[in-house]
Order: sequence, then C-alpha cells, then structure tokens
Amino acid sequence: MPLTFLVIIGFAFGFVGALMAFLITYGEYSRHYMTKKRVVKISLETASVIFAVLFITAIAAGYVLSRG
Repeated sequence: MPLTFLVIIGFAFGFVGALMAFLITYGEYSRHYMTKKRVVKISLETASVIFAVLFITAIAAGYVLSRG
C-alpha cells in the first residue's frame, strides 16, 4: 500500500478515536465539579495521546499487512 493511503487511514482512525476520547473524558470529568478550563485541558491531553497511538498503529499495521 502506498504511504499516502496509510497516512490518510491513520489520520481518519486517529481523528475519530481522539474525538470519542475527548467527548468521553470531557463528560466524565465535568461531573466532578472541576473548572471548565481544567476539564478541557485534560480532555485535549487524552485526545492527543489517543490520536498518536491510533495514527501510529494504523500506519504500522498497514505497513506490516502490505508486506505479506
């Protein structure tokens, strides 16, 4: 598979995963009476980690599967 295709797939999965992680984290932490600024910061940190993990995993999986 071409690298461009793997990057697009990785970005798509990473974006969807990061969006879901942000929404779940925001919803849960906002129930615990934190300030909105702190909740958004924690949620963005979680979303960025999830994006990186899913992006790298999708590219690596595509690379490994295309070699076989």
